[in-house]
Amino acid sequence: MKDYYNILEVERGASPEELKKAYRKMALKYHPDRNSGNKEAEEKFKEVNEAYSCLSDAKKRAHYDRFGTMEGMGGMGGGADFGFGAFTDIFDDFLGDIFGGGGGQRRQQRARRGQDQRYDLEITLMEAAFGVEKKITIPRMESCDKCHGTGSASGNAPQTCQQCNGNGQVRFQQGFFAVSRTCPKCSGAGVVVTDPCGDCAGSGRTKKMHNLNVKVPAGIDTNTRLKMTSEGETGERGAPPGDLYIFINVTEHPFFKRHERDIYCEIPISYPTAVLGGEVEVPTLQGVSKLKIPHATQSGQQFKLKGEGVQRLGSGARGDQIVRVYIDIPKKITPRQRELLEEYAHIGGDDVQKTFKEKLKEMFSG
Repeated sequence: MKDYYNILEVERGASPEELKKAYRKMALKYHPDRNSGNKEAEEKFKEVNEAYSCLSDAKKRAHYDRFGTMEGMGGMGGGADFGFGAFTDIFDDFLGDIFGGGGGQRRQQRARRGQDQRYDLEITLMEAAFGVEKKITIPRMESCDKCHGTGSASGNAPQTCQQCNGNGQVRFQQGFFAVSRTCPKCSGAGVVVTDPCGDCAGSGRTKKMHNLNVKVPAGIDTNTRLKMTSEGETGERGAPPGDLYIFINVTEHPFFKRHERDIYCEIPISYPTAVLGGEVEVPTLQGVSKLKIPHATQSGQQFKLKGEGVQRLGSGARGDQIVRVYIDIPKKITPRQRELLEEYAHIGGDDVQKTFKEKLKEMFSG
């Protein structure tokens, strides 16, 4: 003789809620989907169902408590009816746990939130450095003007779906298993439009071109993403709209190169300036700055203009401008310039090779 209380691991005076909780725990533990090929678990699962089928019914439980058996209970015999009649609701619960549904209450799916959208915005280095406001136009789904978003030609509210009774899901039951699926008639909405609008075919939305002003902050860089809340597509039947994401691409500048907050550039200087030193003008993002060139400056040498770079995004701190100089060799010179250069070379000014050879000799002499 089977002890149903022992099978469910409850006391004989357990309340209906305690029985339900215990059954749910045991059914989850021994369910065939979690114990594939395990014959012992399969038998335990049957026993658990048999025990709960008896104890969850007040009349059957009273008979069992009095006689310790189900014999004489009109067809129950020594076993139990394994149909779903006695425990349909709770079986929905643990099926939800097994398949990730979470909870056994019938759920009407809400109208879907509008889709998020992406827009690629191209700006110049100057616009990125100082910020800019851009006007863009995007295609998106918006509320239908003709039916005012109801989807109905007459403006009537959608009707409850007859196939799922407004639940948004239909339930299929076979033996031990009950599975809920999205209703094919209403696509999970729980309602249907009986007289669809001709412009939006009952969806309540149509595609339109939408104008927006985008404020691009100073200091932004390529691949930075701006979020415009609720500027995506309109949701279905009053559901919240999606968001719009602006992806920034900063085009290359013909003179400046950017690395994070710093700006790089190259400028030419004359040979006399490199040798003797001097002052040159350097283009910057904000205009022109003076740069002092010390004497004996070499080609490729770098100098820093502090605070002439790009502003840090969200703050006033600026990067620097790195200036690389190179000596500009003129392609044409006047007779007088040639004369002076030849004189310079004659008196020993052109001793670069001599100095280089001496350095090589020192390097390899040891």
